[in-house]
Amino acid sequence: MSQEIIHVYLMPGMAASPLIFENIKLPKPQFKIHYLEWMLPKENELLSDYAFRMSKKIEHSNPVLLGVSFGGILVQEMCKYLDVSKLIIVSSVKSKQELPLKMQLAKSTGAYKLVPTQLASKIEVFEKYAFGKTMAKRLELYKKYLSVNDSKYLSWAIKEVLCWEQQNPPKGIVHIHGDKDPVFPIKYITDCTIIKGGTHIAIINKYKWFNENLPKIILD
Repeated sequence: MSQEIIHVYLMPGMAASPLIFENIKLPKPQFKIHYLEWMLPKENELLSDYAFRMSKKIEHSNPVLLGVSFGGILVQEMCKYLDVSKLIIVSSVKSKQELPLKMQLAKSTGAYKLVPTQLASKIEVFEKYAFGKTMAKRLELYKKYLSVNDSKYLSWAIKEVLCWEQQNPPKGIVHIHGDKDPVFPIKYITDCTIIKGGTHIAIINKYKWFNENLPKIILD
């Protein structure tokens, strides 16, 4: 009897492309990876409606959904329209209580509306004036992994993260988080599997951990 294939759908973080998963490998033929990509939101589209549209891209029954950062929030919303065998989030949050205080403050004050998201399309300008190896390296990462620089998308995405109202995590969710994540600090995160030394881009620079541990996490 042939082994049933487990279909794993990967959702990248805010504005990122599936390239962030380029080093993620799962054993064949037991697992088959599918990459999801961001769509541009409709005018004033609710995250729930966006998640419904994205759920239509899932072509297999009882898949595994894995989302990174804002993609982790999105897959939680998608699961309201799908039956999944496993829901995994990485470098993300399970409820609005896990958002850091500075993000909660940005929501309550409306400061997020002042973020100049139109500058995201001007990476070449920043690159021209980049000083030091650290900044230059960071810009190279942005150029490689960011696929969406539409200012309307970015404004929408920032708002949807900060204004996410989920109180209780989905049942059975698996949360993987780095203990050095500066975006969603570990001190605000509960009930997670910790990656030692993992930052917000652990999916990129800790890929060996994922390749070793994801199969057993999925099958558990």
